[in-house]
Amino acid sequence: MKFNSSDLTRIRDAAGKAEKTTSGEIASAMISESSDYAYYELMFSLLVGIVYFGVMMFFHPAVETWLNGIFWGGVTWQVSGFYGLSTLIVVGLIYVLANIPGFDRLIVPRSVMGRTVYRRALVHFMASGLYNTRDRTGILIFLSLKERRVELIADQGINDKVDQSAWDSILGDLLESLKSGTEADGLVNAITACGKILTEYFPVKPDDTNELPDGLVFLED
Repeated sequence: MKFNSSDLTRIRDAAGKAEKTTSGEIASAMISESSDYAYYELMFSLLVGIVYFGVMMFFHPAVETWLNGIFWGGVTWQVSGFYGLSTLIVVGLIYVLANIPGFDRLIVPRSVMGRTVYRRALVHFMASGLYNTRDRTGILIFLSLKERRVELIADQGINDKVDQSAWDSILGDLLESLKSGTEADGLVNAITACGKILTEYFPVKPDDTNELPDGLVFLED
């Protein structure tokens, strides 16, 4: 997923325009992955290694005969060494494969990815100061690329008045845009839709100020 300079300008302008009619703040952020999922990659690799070792036990006589032929009457430690070394190689190869982008989606439970993305979005919500706007009316639209997930976090002042179904509808439309490759249009539309909801419940005040940057923020992993 890539945003060119024109896309970034449109996203920034959409947030600026939406915030002119509301006292709320709308921020957006994107990250390539919310976690490296190293624990799951390692556990999967070890599981494959255990399965490999178990399967190879059924071929022990053939393996022993093969090694005896290679080493001209091999000794016991050579058979044990073969099993240990080959299992270690299998675990290592699977771990390398598990680090290929997109492989995580095959081995990490979707529920785990969902919780991970939400926690990462919440961390940015707090770190960026969205939780500390004057009227507690900050909104974060958070995109995590590896997991292909989007989160929308609204502060308490908003959630007390706006039903969750309104945010779910916006997220649904945004996800469809991401799937169709029109991510810039989808993000602009999502920001605009959030602005309309905020304007209804939190109209702009005479002394309103822009408390946070309007543009899309790119986060480090």
